[in-house]
Amino acid sequence: MSKFLRISLFALSAVLLFSQCTPDEPIGLEPEPGEELSGGLTTIFDFSPNSFGFQAPNLTEDQELFFFVGNSLFNQNWVSAPASTTARDGLGPLFNARSCSGCHFKDGRGRPPVSIGERTHGLLLRMSAGSGPNGEPLSSANYGLQLQDQSVLGVDTEADFEITYEEIVGSYPDGTPYSLRKPFYRITALTQGAIEDVMISPRVAPQLSGMGLLDALSEETILGFADEFDEDQDGISGRPNRIWDIESQRWVVGRFGWKSNEPNTRQQVAAAFAGDMGITSSLFPEENCPPNVDCESLPNGGEPEIPEDDLGHVVLYTSSLAVPGRRDWEDQDVLMGKLLFNQLNCSGCHIPKMTTSEHPIIDAFSFQDIRPYTDLLLHDMGEGLADNRPEFVANGQEWRTPPLWGIGLFDIVNRHTNYLHDGRARNLEEAILWHGGEAEASKVGFMELSAKEREQIILFLNSL
Repeated sequence: MSKFLRISLFALSAVLLFSQCTPDEPIGLEPEPGEELSGGLTTIFDFSPNSFGFQAPNLTEDQELFFFVGNSLFNQNWVSAPASTTARDGLGPLFNARSCSGCHFKDGRGRPPVSIGERTHGLLLRMSAGSGPNGEPLSSANYGLQLQDQSVLGVDTEADFEITYEEIVGSYPDGTPYSLRKPFYRITALTQGAIEDVMISPRVAPQLSGMGLLDALSEETILGFADEFDEDQDGISGRPNRIWDIESQRWVVGRFGWKSNEPNTRQQVAAAFAGDMGITSSLFPEENCPPNVDCESLPNGGEPEIPEDDLGHVVLYTSSLAVPGRRDWEDQDVLMGKLLFNQLNCSGCHIPKMTTSEHPIIDAFSFQDIRPYTDLLLHDMGEGLADNRPEFVANGQEWRTPPLWGIGLFDIVNRHTNYLHDGRARNLEEAILWHGGEAEASKVGFMELSAKEREQIILFLNSL
């Protein structure tokens, strides 16, 4: 059955349901069996500030042990070499954070800085000067592929950056006002020369739970969601990014990163060590060093700086972070919000349910029915959200559909509700209103709802 036919049948059933009820009569919606189990049998039910940091159930004894080793490596600061703590030296010489948790506090989501000069926040600036023959971003002449705003002693920090916002006001058709903020970035205190003809893309660190389950999805499952030429004519034309897998030495479907720019958890973790902390590994053995810094003359933490076993422990830790289950999934307003979410075809990109294949390492993630609300595909989100920086197949207006599981817990875990790739949206309502391109029709449909119906969709999203 095609995606369009599934949605049409669902909409028809919803119309029939409404036609049988008077405006004051309760509809009596029922949840689907097991829909609270976002991560299948690996779901956890803890909604505390630590809810993103628990290991998935059903790990083996060795995996449980390595989870805690990886947790230690993830949270402790790395230091510059040489140091007595040889297991964690080699930081920099240029970096954005001293630890993984510096961007992913409590394994959660980063945010833009709230004041000039704030260092640990979880937003960074990717940079490139055009694209290579396979669409790969090319390093900028003086600053590489990522702006580093911190450095070790004796090395100049590359630059600082500041964010200002323009308020954009509007109103719903019912007259309810809203306000959006559009960010502008200014790079200051340049130490490595001018920035010319460089494309810049701000990226907020996402929450990490459920990565192992997404790793366990087969390429066939992801490609089954694709509809690059919109053959079903629903206005949605998701397509996969094609990424170079360093270890297998082949082109594969991307699934992690804001543009699906990494193929698996292992390469995502190693890339973050290299780009964000200046830590080399077997996958990225070269220092992330701009042309004007002589990194070879500086001490390092070994070759590579993170040993293979330790990299594996961090990968296992990151893969094994459990997905929190749903809250209030039986509430009638939440169920109505889910119904409206599907009627507006938000589920055309944020696909609710899928089944994993065999995970190569963690058996607990194999053959699980999961509800991540993503298709891991690229979608044109319109000029309003464009960074105008292509990356492999992804063009400057395309972004990966982010998973929505856990989205209602950001405020509890990270004490903020900043959404979208650069954190510009201050709440879920603003995030919806920034949608354009393939999501324009869904956004317009949301705006045309009553205030009560809009609130029900927000309640549904916060239950995920």
